[in-house]
Amino acid sequence: LDPLKMGYEREMTEPGFYRCEESWLRINDYGLWELYIKGDPFELGVINGILTTELVQAQEDAFVDQIKVMIPSESYLKFLKYFLAWFNKDLDTYIAHEYLLEIYGISAFASQNYGFIGPKYDRILNYHAAHDIGHALQNMNLVKCTAFGVWDERSSDSLLLIGRNFDFYVGDAFAENKIIAFVNPDQGYKFASITWAGMIGVVSGMNEKGLTVSLNSAKSDIPFGARTPVSIIAREVLQYASNIEEAFEIISSRKSFVSESFLIGSAIDHKAVVIEKSTDNTVLFDPGTNYIIQTNHFQSDFFMEDPLNVENLENETSLYRYERVKELLDIENQIDRLDAAAILRNRKGKGDGNIGNGNEKAINQLIAHHSIIFKPETREFWISTAPWQLGTYLCYNLDSVFGNFENNDNRSFYIADQSIPADTFLSEDAYVNFLHYRELLKVFQDAIKYEKHVDGEESLVVEFINANPEFFHVYSTLGLYYQGLENCKEAAKYYKLALEKEVSSASEREDIINRLK
Repeated sequence: LDPLKMGYEREMTEPGFYRCEESWLRINDYGLWELYIKGDPFELGVINGILTTELVQAQEDAFVDQIKVMIPSESYLKFLKYFLAWFNKDLDTYIAHEYLLEIYGISAFASQNYGFIGPKYDRILNYHAAHDIGHALQNMNLVKCTAFGVWDERSSDSLLLIGRNFDFYVGDAFAENKIIAFVNPDQGYKFASITWAGMIGVVSGMNEKGLTVSLNSAKSDIPFGARTPVSIIAREVLQYASNIEEAFEIISSRKSFVSESFLIGSAIDHKAVVIEKSTDNTVLFDPGTNYIIQTNHFQSDFFMEDPLNVENLENETSLYRYERVKELLDIENQIDRLDAAAILRNRKGKGDGNIGNGNEKAINQLIAHHSIIFKPETREFWISTAPWQLGTYLCYNLDSVFGNFENNDNRSFYIADQSIPADTFLSEDAYVNFLHYRELLKVFQDAIKYEKHVDGEESLVVEFINANPEFFHVYSTLGLYYQGLENCKEAAKYYKLALEKEVSSASEREDIINRLK
């Protein structure tokens, strides 16, 4: 099978609108790409690849560029090759044939620039494990997500409502081209997924039966061999499960190589549960209440005392964010979509404490790839627009989308009068200050890397502090900066100031204390 010899062609009927057979791609006026694809597995992949060719290549550029940032420059290539060799050896034996065909179809349109890393198919296949790698490598905390669901008395209209932030950060460029993929496969259920080019797996999505799935990572051992990427498991759930029982059956039948929580919402069951999966066990957690909260730790009795879970609860931000969501749910009591968006956008700490903007203890860490609100029983969802979850949330109705998609004449299917307005934070000085903080952070991180002075040091330090004065990371960064310059007195001063703020995790606090010694 040669994807390039299938005879399919892409036609641009007008700027920003592309067609291929019965499928199409368009960019809406909020900068989100809307993709509709229909066919058998190989056709889904090939047509997806044809329509999104430039996006697939830009996505790989962004991913590889960020790996260069995160991994020391001398070894980044070695890391990538090791990463691919490690997982590619057996990875395809753990992925269903239909998904391998789909990935193969897309991979034909991958960039020509990365042959030195591996063949196109191997690369695209392995990028499906990026979510797993991100939270398995302990020094690369890329994934810290927060989600919740409410129904019955906890919901404003008694219907099931689910909100979730997907805080997966691999650089700003990686999140620039978000895709809402509406997939009409020849087998299984139609579904919508929030994704990026080249990715057939699912991290957040809903199918035509009102079954939703979202991924929340849990503390995991570093994997030592290939199993099924969790995004592929989630894809199978969306395509073939109509209720919680069927979702559990699929998830428990697959072996994952990291621990993961699958938040499953079900219109048929009129509730949400969490299916907790380690590398060896799968457990269904049902709180037995009319709400559920999921961050990044396991909650079931089976996993509660697991050493990795205990370590996570004690040392990371998951429990803090869980408790903050509970606070906000209790304040509102009956939640509607506007309340859900307000919770997902909340930047404060427990008790409404000012913990600085960008703190990992916040529900909104200002890094989200996307944020989404599902209403399974009406088949509606609201998806955030840039920046992060601060822009307008656009409403889509799955029934009307799939009822009209093939006749699309370059019109968007979001329902304008159901949109959730942009966060007022965008018009505040604090937002401008946060952007300035991010710029200055890069300046100081670069200076730390090369142990050099920044130009205009005295005024820049003041600017940096004023841009985000309650965030501990400002002060710990200045401590590192002065330590690199062997100015121990100034370094100690800023480390002490950092400890007076709300430090994100116990491990970070310990690191600062150790630097003071």
